[in-house]
Amino acid sequence: MDVVVNASTLDALTVGLDTVWVLLSAFLVFFMNLGFAMVESGLCRSKNTVNILAKNFIVFALASISFWVIGWGLMFGNGNPFVGLTNLLFANGGVDEGFDAISWTRVPFWAKFIFQLVFAGTAATIVSGAVAERIKFLSFIVFALVLVGLMYPVTGHWIWGGGWLQSLGFWDFAGSTVVHSVGGWAALAGIILLGPRLGKYRADGSVNPIMGHNMSMVTLGGLVLWFGWFGFNPGSTMGVGDGSAIAHIAVTTNTAAATAIVAATVTAWLTVGKPDLSMIINGALAGLVAITAGCAFVDVAGAAIIGLVAGVLVVLAVPTFDKFKLDDPVGALSVHLVNGVWGTLAVGLFAIDGITGSATGNGLFAGGGLTLLGAQALGVAAVGGFTFAVALAVWGILKAVLGVRVTREEELGGLDRGEHGAEAYAGFQIID
Repeated sequence: MDVVVNASTLDALTVGLDTVWVLLSAFLVFFMNLGFAMVESGLCRSKNTVNILAKNFIVFALASISFWVIGWGLMFGNGNPFVGLTNLLFANGGVDEGFDAISWTRVPFWAKFIFQLVFAGTAATIVSGAVAERIKFLSFIVFALVLVGLMYPVTGHWIWGGGWLQSLGFWDFAGSTVVHSVGGWAALAGIILLGPRLGKYRADGSVNPIMGHNMSMVTLGGLVLWFGWFGFNPGSTMGVGDGSAIAHIAVTTNTAAATAIVAATVTAWLTVGKPDLSMIINGALAGLVAITAGCAFVDVAGAAIIGLVAGVLVVLAVPTFDKFKLDDPVGALSVHLVNGVWGTLAVGLFAIDGITGSATGNGLFAGGGLTLLGAQALGVAAVGGFTFAVALAVWGILKAVLGVRVTREEELGGLDRGEHGAEAYAGFQIID
């Protein structure tokens, strides 16, 4: 029996499939919250576990509220090259009008919203690990609200909302700069204002290593994040119309992670004398961050090189930050800031015009000259300068009004007891 499908039915099925794909990808990215929670808590001391888990749990709730109230409108609303101005509040009640920059995907409005929301939440989560073990819970909550509601959407508008960087030919497919560098710059400002943890640096400036308490949790978290990245990058197609592009992005994403792991392992082995597990895991995350900008714009060989460089950078960045006494308990700066910058610049080096349909122009190594690399460098500098300056101001205001650091007694005793009145491992004798 012949089945006749009219055009309107076929169109509805297509939109339905696209919607399922976008929602599934959003759910995978949401699941990355578990990965961040496991990585961050495992790399810190047991006395701060409840605090870190609490921050990672509440941060997505905060992001959901602030992005809905104002963030979506600032990021995607029609406006000027610098910020959205149309239908700013409460995501326009779900009415898909005045958001031309994201009209290229035909999925329903709320599908677009939740997919973009999980990305916004990721930026705030990055900050959590970098400022761990000494920040006041309330101050982190306020900062996360401001970051997702105001700071992240402004630079996001420049790149994904039809803003001035997008017009100049800046490309960031899934967020090496939009998400990861923004989180990294905001975290750097927080680290500077907070100062290092007690006992992290000796009087002569040398590093006193503070070891994480549960590498099993870190490994679990790392694998969850790797898995979630298959929603982060391939899902950014926001439709299933081009299966070839989705498959290409999945392979470039995985290849960069794989080569970064190998590079980080070898680099750690050569520099510290041991194949350090934390470096192996952060190597994977570095490769994933680095390929996020160019996963749809480079070939597999280019992705492999991007990952190799990322794996080296993440290992070398850790002692570099320590030289400046920038205490980052989980390596968030090395993973997200350094490799967010590297991955964004790498588009200008390795991009192949139209490889998955996007007219990026060719990168330097594909014969395109310096045009694309220049646009990428300008974007890195502009987003970095804006985010760092505003974040530093916000942290400074919080420091003056609420204070940002717990007391010496609370830090020594652990934030679990001091901030939450709880213990992660009650009844166990644990030596930090």
